[in-house]
Amino acid sequence: MIDSDRLVIRAATESDIAMIMALEQHPANSNYVWQGTVQQHRAEIADDDYFLWVFQLKDGARAVGYALSKIDRKSDVFELRRIVIDEKGQGYGEEALRAIIAHAFEVLNVNRFWLDVYPDNHVAIKLYQKLNMQRDGVLRQSYKSPTGYRDQIIYSLLKSEYFAD
Repeated sequence: MIDSDRLVIRAATESDIAMIMALEQHPANSNYVWQGTVQQHRAEIADDDYFLWVFQLKDGARAVGYALSKIDRKSDVFELRRIVIDEKGQGYGEEALRAIIAHAFEVLNVNRFWLDVYPDNHVAIKLYQKLNMQRDGVLRQSYKSPTGYRDQIIYSLLKSEYFAD
């Protein structure tokens, strides 16, 4: 479990899968995140190399988002595979991402934190740049979507950069 100012970031359970899938399939999110199946999410919950987290308000009232990450323990690399926020514009995404990055470097002791993002996800890109993530490059036409092939931009943050701030 990870604490931030307003959020408790906790491991997802089987009972969270319906909420996670609803967020993935919501029209505001579905163009930017991959949609998993119930079986895939169950496997992520069971796999020690994956972190499927739910962002819950500290008052316990409701969940406001989730993230899926994967760690490569051999290479000390942490990949943020998805982050989805239900109530946009409240700062929950930035707060959760800051806490996850801190956890990756300070607790899991990784050397590299990275993610990919579609070029048209301007809100996410602005957040990653605000958090001092570096643009590593573009995977051109690396994902086939219903609308055609899409590029993915790679952003990362190294341990030395994180601790330099």
